[in-house]
Amino acid sequence: MAKRKGKSRERIKDWHQRYDAGEEAEGAHARRRSVTRRAVKLPVRQLASGQEGADDLPRREGMVTGLFPGGAVVLAGADRLLCQIAKTFRAPEGSSPLAVGDNVTVAMTAAAHAGGADQDDKDRSDGMILMREPRATALARPLPRSGKRRNEFDSDPFEKIIVANMDVLLIVASTREPALRRGLIDRYLIAAERGELAPLLAVNKIDLAPAPGAVLDDLASRGLEVVPCSAARGDGMADLRAKLLGKRSVLAGASGVGKSTLINAMIPGAEAATRTVRPSDRRGRHTTSSAVVYDLDEGGIVVDTPGIRELGLPLAAAELPWYFPEFEQRSGQCKFNNCSHTHEPACAVIAAVEAGEIPKQRYDSYLRLLETLDENQG
Repeated sequence: MAKRKGKSRERIKDWHQRYDAGEEAEGAHARRRSVTRRAVKLPVRQLASGQEGADDLPRREGMVTGLFPGGAVVLAGADRLLCQIAKTFRAPEGSSPLAVGDNVTVAMTAAAHAGGADQDDKDRSDGMILMREPRATALARPLPRSGKRRNEFDSDPFEKIIVANMDVLLIVASTREPALRRGLIDRYLIAAERGELAPLLAVNKIDLAPAPGAVLDDLASRGLEVVPCSAARGDGMADLRAKLLGKRSVLAGASGVGKSTLINAMIPGAEAATRTVRPSDRRGRHTTSSAVVYDLDEGGIVVDTPGIRELGLPLAAAELPWYFPEFEQRSGQCKFNNCSHTHEPACAVIAAVEAGEIPKQRYDSYLRLLETLDENQG
């Protein structure tokens, strides 16, 4: 016959309750079952490389300029540091823990390596990243969700931070080879607005063809600063440089628009700059994103990172409202869960546009961009 456990569980529960209440146990049987509550010693959370603490280690402040599995490249003054991430590192949920442009605190575990990229190896570790400062700005894109609605209880990052703490998003377009793409400029503009970066448009290659006046007039009417220029001939370079002085700027633009030529024309000697940060990874350490940091002589930096080109990839129509926070805030009030905010009845976004709560220009930009997405998917 099966042994009944219900009564024994009740006795144990009753005994624990009496013990917690402070009742004295009597008899040898009670002494045998008495329990002493011992203090639990929590294990010390170790940092990477087996360090038990970082209080005695020298610290340095720097900016992340590249990422690799388990670590990051940090520019601290004139030194490039290959850093692991301490196990005590904690970042707010909901976005990438580290990104290019993040300001971080590093505990130095060894003397800084003064050598160049040729001396990099997979065992090199100059320090450990302990913490990062809050981000003032962030250029981001949503992570793919396979068309599913986001679970509000999902703790996975919802957005990928491409670059952080920049002041200016320098959008580079060209008049020819390739031709100016208005839809791509719109994507950069809405991403800059969401991330609180000031956009600046440089229209390059005016030596090959004149800048499209109607498009530029429309963009200027929306408050966008536009600088027509020619990196090959030097037109507009002084004006562009003056707008970037004293600021942190990040480059954005499609392949072939002349970003590298623009940098070389604006920053003499940029190709031979010693402050560039691009690990050689000769012994298996591969970066997933790396940046090149250029110093302006009069103050300020210009950052070129391959990750920024991800904004030029085709977006899913379902992801587009993410770039329009004012749409996203009202989409829950629409009659249909999959509302495209174009023609559906009882659309809260359309109602907000008609009421003047959402600027008509923003809505027109949304429709124009949505049309280009439909063309790409067709």
